[in-house]
Amino acid sequence: MHWALLAISGNAQDAYQGKFTLPFETHWGSTTLPAGDYTFTLPFHGAPYTLYIQGKGVSAIVVANTADQKIASSHPQLNLVDIAGVQTVQTFEAPALGVTFIFATPTQKRMGRKEARQKMVPQSAPASQTSENKTSIEVHTAGR
Repeated sequence: MHWALLAISGNAQDAYQGKFTLPFETHWGSTTLPAGDYTFTLPFHGAPYTLYIQGKGVSAIVVANTADQKIASSHPQLNLVDIAGVQTVQTFEAPALGVTFIFATPTQKRMGRKEARQKMVPQSAPASQTSENKTSIEVHTAGR
């Protein structure tokens, strides 16, 4: 599995843009993207954090829930979680902008209800069904 994400600071019209390759179908926000090559543009570095994604025969608009100034990586990367066999984008680290964009995942959407149930009823699901496999994907950036 190899992902490539190329991030480039653009001109005044494009605050942040780049490209990446998805080696497999990936869920991102409310969108499912098939495997393939994509470009993205973040026209404005401010809320709402909206990424415009273009691929062969595919266009999508993905909005981050929030942006955090905590960055774990020195290069841009997509961080995914495997939720019930579905690869899902959880964060997009953009060190050049000084932020990590955070996206909703199915687990995050259900978390409030799940926590409420756990307080009343003991957890009965096997650990394999409730755990998430996290993956950080190596990224190749353009030189400046």
